[in-house]
Order: sequence, then C-alpha cells, then structure tokens
Amino acid sequence: MAMSGGSDDGSPMMEMNTTPLIDVMLCMLIIFILSIPVATHAVNIDLPTPSNVPTEVNIDPVKNKVMITREGEILWNGETVTQGQLVSTIQESLLLPVEPELQFEPDEFTAYEVTAEVLKIIKNSGATKFGFVGNERYRMFEGGPAGVNPTQTAG
Repeated sequence: MAMSGGSDDGSPMMEMNTTPLIDVMLCMLIIFILSIPVATHAVNIDLPTPSNVPTEVNIDPVKNKVMITREGEILWNGETVTQGQLVSTIQESLLLPVEPELQFEPDEFTAYEVTAEVLKIIKNSGATKFGFVGNERYRMFEGGPAGVNPTQTAG
C-alpha cells in the first residue's frame, strides 16, 4: 500500500488514514455473509403410501397401458386403480421374468398435478421399458380462432 509522509516543509499531514476503516468494513462484510441463512431449495411432496391390499388387476406380460382420464382417474389396462394399487401393480409387473413395456397415455385435459404424480410413481418404481403413446394426436395445432388453418401461410 502506498503511504504519504506529508510534505518536507513541516506542515501536518491532512489526509485521513482509511486503512482501519477498510479493515472494519471487511470484517463486518464477512460477519454478514456468515450470518445469512443457507438457502435450501427443498420441495416437500406427499407421496402416496403403497397399500398392502392385493390387487385384482391383470398384468399383461408383454405390454401394459397406464391411462389418466380427464377426471383424474388412473386406469391400468382399462381398469380403475388407486395410486397405491398402481405402485404395487408396477412392482408386480417388474417381478415377471421379462419386464413388460409400460405405456403412458394421459388425456389431453388431465390436470397437470395428477399426471406429475403418476409419472413420479412410475419413475420411482424403477421401470426401464417405459414410453409415451398417443402423442401423434397432437401433431397438428387445432386451437385458435375458428376458420384459421395454421398450416396455411399468410400471403
């Protein structure tokens, strides 16, 4: 650090020594940084608990389809199941000698929360043969004002 010793004419030094002030400021900055609580980005999710009730759902050894209706019902090969039954049914299907394919097809107006919960169940089950089906219905955009064809270009 540079220091000035005043002039040689014997007059007193008129500059303030700022080094102690900077030291105090840096110490306070460190104290403030350490006093800030650690930011945690936890998302608490209430996952369904699997039930020990035996399921009466049929499991196809080749492929099974999980569908969600617009009312939020979960269907396993067309039969209504609860989230707990879905967990146990997927676990039973994974015990087969060859893991069957699991197809997922939600209705277009299904609530996002229900779809996210079912996808979380499937992900946590450990199923490796998983696929989305029915997406080809949404290739063309059918929204917007009546009489407007989105495939035509303005000209």
